[in-house]
Amino acid sequence: MAGRTIAIGDVHGDLENLERLLARLPALEAADTLLFVGDYVDRGPDPAGVVRRVRTLPSETPAKVVFLRGNHEDAWLKACREGAPEFVIPRGNGCYMTYRSYTGGPPPGRDEDPAAEEMRAMAMGSFFPPDVVEWMKGLPLFHEDEHAIYVHAGLPKEGDRWLHPSEVKVTKPLLWQRSRTFYQEYMGKRVVFGHTPVKRLPQEQSSFTPSDELDVYLTGSLAGLDTGAGMGGFLSAIELPSLRVIDSR
Repeated sequence: MAGRTIAIGDVHGDLENLERLLARLPALEAADTLLFVGDYVDRGPDPAGVVRRVRTLPSETPAKVVFLRGNHEDAWLKACREGAPEFVIPRGNGCYMTYRSYTGGPPPGRDEDPAAEEMRAMAMGSFFPPDVVEWMKGLPLFHEDEHAIYVHAGLPKEGDRWLHPSEVKVTKPLLWQRSRTFYQEYMGKRVVFGHTPVKRLPQEQSSFTPSDELDVYLTGSLAGLDTGAGMGGFLSAIELPSLRVIDSR
């Protein structure tokens, strides 16, 4: 008999909400899986602390622990690999918070931009400890079990069918896409994802508190979990197959 899977949404440097949510999870057994849909860093006040914390979890639970890659980890890996400032420098992406978290500086102010030397370090990702870079490199793009397919952003469509993640040759959609068509039209095995804040999803279609645009998005085939941790919101999880929702509020 398949165990439970508890999938957790985008953490985004929000260690306080992560700890609160972890304390509310049921006791896990060896047959269970604890899964994160990606985006551990940026935006929130303690990205380094979040990465340290989640990396301890496999030693603290008998359950299988799965960490997926998010688009923010993908962007930082590109910076480390190519020296790519396009995503990590703009203020709105919250990456400066990660730089400060790893270098010991105070969290930057809302309107504070990196100094020139900080921009150079961010563009190269040179401030990351090597073991963290290797950890990010090893994060898979999807996971599948009896209950669902788990990806960071969603599935792309080719012709008249939605591709399984194993069929996707250009991986960007799995990490980066925000497709209204996917949210409104996907039918098939349940897909659990993060990336797009739930308030941007068609909440009128949600079977879980549709009147609350900040709550988990749930339909017969989808579960959207980005409830705004690190951006003034909270962190959410869903337990499968029961569809029980747990959050840090």
